[in-house]
Amino acid sequence: MSLAPLPAREPDAGRPSQARFTDALLGGRDNYAVDRAWVERVLEVAPQAREVAREHRAFAGRALRLLAAGRGVEQFLDLGSGLPHRDNTHQVVQRYRPGARVVYLDNDPVVLAHGRALLEENDSTHVVDADLTRPDEALTAATKHLDLDEPVGLLMCGVVHHITDTATATRVVREWTAALPAGSYLVLTHHCDPGGAHSGLVRTYDERLRGTELAGVHRALPEVEAMLAGLEPVPPGLVPLHAWWPDGPRLDPLTPLHDTVIGVVAHKP
Repeated sequence: MSLAPLPAREPDAGRPSQARFTDALLGGRDNYAVDRAWVERVLEVAPQAREVAREHRAFAGRALRLLAAGRGVEQFLDLGSGLPHRDNTHQVVQRYRPGARVVYLDNDPVVLAHGRALLEENDSTHVVDADLTRPDEALTAATKHLDLDEPVGLLMCGVVHHITDTATATRVVREWTAALPAGSYLVLTHHCDPGGAHSGLVRTYDERLRGTELAGVHRALPEVEAMLAGLEPVPPGLVPLHAWWPDGPRLDPLTPLHDTVIGVVAHKP
């Protein structure tokens, strides 16, 4: 494992961070009281948020399994990777391809510190300190560990909806995918406003987090589809996470909240 040098940054225990908030939502231990307090505030609006967070992890695992075991991808770049949990990207893909290279990219000091501890025994996995919203700079740092003459599996899971300006979000996704070689894949998840009766739920959710470091936006399906220009979605395409190649029969009931997070695996021809 290698880790790029860290700047002198310290975590702020008085403000929530997206990585620690997600950790708290998943029942992890690497979070602060402020993060847990915000989880409770979100659960007031969306009581099934914990289940949807687990659904998100399960989708990412299925997508990685497809790319590593089914499509022969040997290198992966995980943007805004967050804090480690069970079945992290390198653990999933190296289960099927032991030599697969994985680069985690994040700029949260807590995430970077945990990355060092988790990966110190793994020579094929690297953690890079960079800002995913600056693709040129971030890619320069990441490509020290990747071969851009070969396909890359690019993960943008749970990050793009936090870029609240739609034009900027679209530009960031397109710049990242434009930099990838042919044969690469994008794994993207995004908060979605499905319209109809669900729109009130997502507006309330977004309003609850507005002005915090957790702020995001639920976009309409065509807005997310526009980010995929030039890519070929793998069937079933851009759909709610639970509908993308589910593993076996569903045991937990679906709720309106489950339709407000969508995902896709898309191929760059």
